[in-house]
Amino acid sequence: MRFGLVAGEASGDLLGAGLIRAIRKQLPDATFEGIAGPEMLSAGCDQWEDSDTLAVFGLIEPLAHIPRLLKLRRSLVERWRESPPDVFVGIDAPDFNLGLERALRKAGIRTVHYVSPSIWVWRAGRIKTIREAADRVLCILPFEKSLYADQGVDAVFVGHPKADSLQCISDMSSIRDALGLDAGLLVAVLPGSRAGEVQRLGPLFAAAAAQLAQRHEDLRFVTAIASPKLRPMFEAHLAEAGVAERFTLVDGRSIDVMSAADVVLLASGTAALESALLGKPTVAAYQIAKLSGMILRAFRLLKTDYFTIPNLLTEKPLIPEFIQEDVTPEAMAEAISRLLEDPARREEITRRFATLRTELALGADDRSADAVISLANSTN
Repeated sequence: MRFGLVAGEASGDLLGAGLIRAIRKQLPDATFEGIAGPEMLSAGCDQWEDSDTLAVFGLIEPLAHIPRLLKLRRSLVERWRESPPDVFVGIDAPDFNLGLERALRKAGIRTVHYVSPSIWVWRAGRIKTIREAADRVLCILPFEKSLYADQGVDAVFVGHPKADSLQCISDMSSIRDALGLDAGLLVAVLPGSRAGEVQRLGPLFAAAAAQLAQRHEDLRFVTAIASPKLRPMFEAHLAEAGVAERFTLVDGRSIDVMSAADVVLLASGTAALESALLGKPTVAAYQIAKLSGMILRAFRLLKTDYFTIPNLLTEKPLIPEFIQEDVTPEAMAEAISRLLEDPARREEITRRFATLRTELALGADDRSADAVISLANSTN
């Protein structure tokens, strides 16, 4: 069998690689082609374009990239129409993939969308587009399946791959030793993986750390730097806040950095779920460009009280969240300080997150492969 895939950015690349390997376990001669990152390439995908080509974010920011992306999508449609795969799988990147899936489905190609768009947060009307575009949706969160079932969309809950791979580590001392960190209270600070995130959140996180350093004399901080180009930017933020000497900066290794910490402060996104799956008490912040934020609020596009995935999955929210103008050093420092001063609360959060990990750890790669292969077989 032959499979077409398009993955957006690093998280989609990891999902695609897991899917490829799981399909290969059942179909050793299967072939894969499309837009892929280094992980999918390593798993055996024929890379037509790098997944970074789809890495554009925000509401206003992507407008400049529209002509290029439309041209790319047209070329993919033409190529796969001429030589159809058994199934096409669009992995995340809904603004690009849903249009591609709709065009391919009209051409008679079976289509799968892997990772539901956040219709429960905003742009709920996209479910109509999804119904037109995808023969099957692979959901990584448990409540999504019923949302699609109510709209007549074939959806499969596969669990979350992160829950399969991440484990809560009780022996923090060995991780700290490996990172060259001293014992004592430690806060992990992750200001984001993109320059725009770090530009917006870096100064605020550094200022929050400065306030915490005044409250807790022995407190230390560690930051995972997502890419080398972000290091000088964040170093400047720390220097301006006067807390550089309290920080240890580590290139990459975000999972190790979070595992080593007592509390995590992060830019909301995939890292928030990773931190929860590691059992870490967490504080999250989310800030987008001011114009994009104004549009979200003016048109009431946000449809949920919470924006971090763990808070959507637990009975009561466990992660203090701060969004847009509420992202202040004072508010974040206070939330972190409360956690640092309450070991019993931290232990309770860790226990609750362990339950969440169990609910999501279902073998997502294999379940996704089963769903894709069964759809391919249904065309025979």
